Amino acid sequence: MNAVDPRRGKAALSIRRPPADRTPGWRARLFAPLFHRMLDRIDQGLEQGSLDASLPDGTRRLLGGRAPGFDCVVDLVDWRALVRLAMGGSAGWYRAWAAGEWRSSDSVPLFALFMANAVSLGRVARPHGPARWAGRLLHWARRNNRNGSRRNIAFHYDLGNDFYGLWLDKNMHYSSALFLNPEDRIESLERAQLRKVDALLDRLDLQEGQALLEIGCGWGGLAEQAMERCAIRYEGLTLSIEQADYARDRLGSGAQIHLTDYRDAQGQYEAIASVEMVEAVGQPYWPDYLDAVARLLKPGGRAAIQYILIDDAIFDHYARGADFIQTYIFPGGMLMSESRFRTLAQERGLEWRDVVRFGDHYAETLRRWRERFDRAIDEGRLSASFDQHFVDLWRYYLMYCEGGFRGGTIDVAQVTLAKLAA
Repeated sequence: MNAVDPRRGKAALSIRRPPADRTPGWRARLFAPLFHRMLDRIDQGLEQGSLDASLPDGTRRLLGGRAPGFDCVVDLVDWRALVRLAMGGSAGWYRAWAAGEWRSSDSVPLFALFMANAVSLGRVARPHGPARWAGRLLHWARRNNRNGSRRNIAFHYDLGNDFYGLWLDKNMHYSSALFLNPEDRIESLERAQLRKVDALLDRLDLQEGQALLEIGCGWGGLAEQAMERCAIRYEGLTLSIEQADYARDRLGSGAQIHLTDYRDAQGQYEAIASVEMVEAVGQPYWPDYLDAVARLLKPGGRAAIQYILIDDAIFDHYARGADFIQTYIFPGGMLMSESRFRTLAQERGLEWRDVVRFGDHYAETLRRWRERFDRAIDEGRLSASFDQHFVDLWRYYLMYCEGGFRGGTIDVAQVTLAKLAA
């Protein structure tokens, strides 16, 4: 396994953990009024749902509770958790969790609560001051120019095929599935992932002999399904050495897999597919990405894109900081502002058609992944090269993302981009 050093989470874990004794100390009592004012601001921003909090000064508070929504319980062990949240936003809240400064028996509703109220909370849970600027500087240093893209993709995807194989479906799809009913847990993840790919391929209406390019080909799942439908010419782009090796072994000589940046791709294709790759591009490079799609598509051709979007109402606040995902999981990444991306596409002669959103399906996909991840850990199938800090980070990541989609401010969608005929 070609694993990136999993100790990258340890910086957050070097902070002194609070003592097990919960008897409020003099500092907790002294600073309690200040922190209660911070809790007042959170309370005011929770228009729906509630947060039942046990506090370091020995009191309890119910925040929100004005309208139905997500209800959660949090044990705030140390006031420093609120300082980290106020200064570092979601990245700071993760550092507080890693340091043992807050805990919850189920963190998913908490993340969902904050996302469902993201507009009314405003800047309450967004980075401020030096922490915000430090996060932005780090994010800028990880920007997705050609060299940066290779580093960023390696950081995440070259953790190893064995690692992802522990908890993805057997066809290795690392994107949202499409269930008949996301609340019906009878259907297998494998079947729902096949349906997702079929929905994308249906948008392309590929005919025998035509050429399909996939920007961000992953482990070859879409390619395999597309080539089973009819005899096409398939080419896939990736920057992950691990993924490229896996896809080549899987697909054989019937497909071409290139370790090539999308900006450097050449050729003309009747169809392009790209599944949750736009999030790895970064806002400054959205024009480059769409330039490539427009350039590589033949006139009259179509692209099927699956993408993760964030509500335009909070995009500006989101884009001015670096959140937990950008800091610890996907360096250089950014969720899409659909309105901005759509405008850029249309300026390049790409017609925006037939958007379908299915964020609740992603929440269920993430729940299934976490179940599989936990099962693999319990059964001792994770390589010893990954330590407990890494395991905790990734479990938090899966819960955080599930809560984001359940909260509704983050969504996933498919769209068809049609290149106007000459």
